[in-house]
Amino acid sequence: MTKEKIRKNVREGYAKVALQQRSCCGPSSSCCGSAETVDTIAQKVGYSDEDLAASPEGANLGLGCGNPVAIASLAPGETVLDLGAGPGFDCFLAARRVGETGKVIGVDMTPEMLTRARETALKGNIRNVEFRLGEIEHLPVADNSVDVILSNCVINLSPDKPQVFHEAFRVLKHGGRLMISDTVLLKPLPEFLQQSVAAYVGCVSGAMRKQEYIDTVEAAGFKDVHIVKETPFFLDCILNDPMAQAIIGDTRSSDEMLKEIEGSLASIQITGIK
Repeated sequence: MTKEKIRKNVREGYAKVALQQRSCCGPSSSCCGSAETVDTIAQKVGYSDEDLAASPEGANLGLGCGNPVAIASLAPGETVLDLGAGPGFDCFLAARRVGETGKVIGVDMTPEMLTRARETALKGNIRNVEFRLGEIEHLPVADNSVDVILSNCVINLSPDKPQVFHEAFRVLKHGGRLMISDTVLLKPLPEFLQQSVAAYVGCVSGAMRKQEYIDTVEAAGFKDVHIVKETPFFLDCILNDPMAQAIIGDTRSSDEMLKEIEGSLASIQITGIK
């Protein structure tokens, strides 16, 4: 697929999520189990009860694979940028931590997600958050202007990941921090998944190998790059994800293939300093 075709598929996929008001893991099912709410999904990937209570209604769609806000050590007055902000869940949590003297900017390429995030901010009278339309490979943000960059299960969707990290480096101030949650590959995917559009949109086939991910962050100029936490994806995770179910239906994949997928994916939280 071309880069533009990838972006189009991702944009359309997440527009449907925003409009249908459900997570990538289904209206009431989790990536890690069945019949669970989006709050339960969030708890499984690292959000606390306090985080969920503080989040505005409708901001959490269960789209993340970790909690980058928890490892960011945000301070009052800081400027935070969220790459692929979606409905604004992490932005709103970050906004509470940086306070009235701080600012949070959320960038997303899906207008439907931005509309949802802006409506939530307006309804909650949250004034230190701003949402901008744009691609994370070409950020609508000035050079050396933000203290912290967050991103949650989004960079794997980009068709040009090195450019994303070069842009992140550009907009960070000297000493600025990068705090990312994302999916990575532990081993090559089966051929049928590598060619699947649904698998790309579902944060699977666009993922990089783990060491390649680290190398790409370092090549952009970041120092002290390391993985804070790594969590494997399990088979029940895959079987309960509607994106994966679509893949299974499209390819008529066998149980052996699914077991092969299980050992291929992990969620990581990675940090770096400019």
